[in-house]
Amino acid sequence: MPTRPEPGVPGPTRPLALYDADCGFCTRCAGILARRVPTIALASIQGSDLAALGVDAGRALVEMPLVRTDGSVAYGHEAWAEILRAAGGPLAWLGRALGSRALRRPAAALYGWVARNRRRLPGGSASCALPTQPPA
Repeated sequence: MPTRPEPGVPGPTRPLALYDADCGFCTRCAGILARRVPTIALASIQGSDLAALGVDAGRALVEMPLVRTDGSVAYGHEAWAEILRAAGGPLAWLGRALGSRALRRPAAALYGWVARNRRRLPGGSASCALPTQPPA
């Protein structure tokens, strides 16, 4: 379910994808996004005021957040579906498929697998491992 920031806090002028700068895999993905999807702004979760953006800090470490221009937030596979749609071309088709009702559960499962195994993926390292306990 999307979340919203506090009333009166303006949203970004373009969608803002937040990535984990402590994770090599996430940083690598952010670099690809910067080159391929210029309509999406990027920032690290570590360098952003998550509360002001309406982003759940604990969830942001497990699921990539995308702050929409209306201030609502999508996480995980839903965020990636929107990013891919913004990329245009064949990636937009993939984004529409990932965001469809028919593929919601498989897309969420695939995203969960990638998130849990990001330390094993290209660019990943032990620092990419998800936290074992939610932050306090």
